[in-house]
Amino acid sequence: MDDAKTRRLAERILKIVAELLERRIKDPRLGFVTVTEARLTNDLREAKVFYTVFGTPEERADTAAALKSATGIIRSEVGRLIGLRHTPSLEFIADELPENAQRIDDLVAAVRQKDEELARASEGAQWAGDPDPYKKPPEDDDWHADDEDA
Repeated sequence: MDDAKTRRLAERILKIVAELLERRIKDPRLGFVTVTEARLTNDLREAKVFYTVFGTPEERADTAAALKSATGIIRSEVGRLIGLRHTPSLEFIADELPENAQRIDDLVAAVRQKDEELARASEGAQWAGDPDPYKKPPEDDDWHADDEDA
């Protein structure tokens, strides 16, 4: 199948699923869900729907269970609305993007703190050793005279 058509169908599935979760699925276990991405295989048989949940780990687990139980309803609505001969199977996958972003933010904050500590520790510091560490030939004339005799 054409990549452009696959992407368009994946975007359509994403919008349909997001709308269904917002308006039609009334499971009390369903938390604050955001559908982030949908990926469709080239043969249009399988769709992976990525989502994030704002809340505690228990709320995330409850949302995953709610999505799993509502997969059949969502799939039938997707099939009805996209009009393909074969409705793709849906797999809901928790998106790790927020956790990874938080980890990166924490690492950047730790590096900034270390940089500030290093800057404070190096205030007023001087270089170790001679100010000009490069060796230079002696400037007296005896050195050149010895060189001419040889």
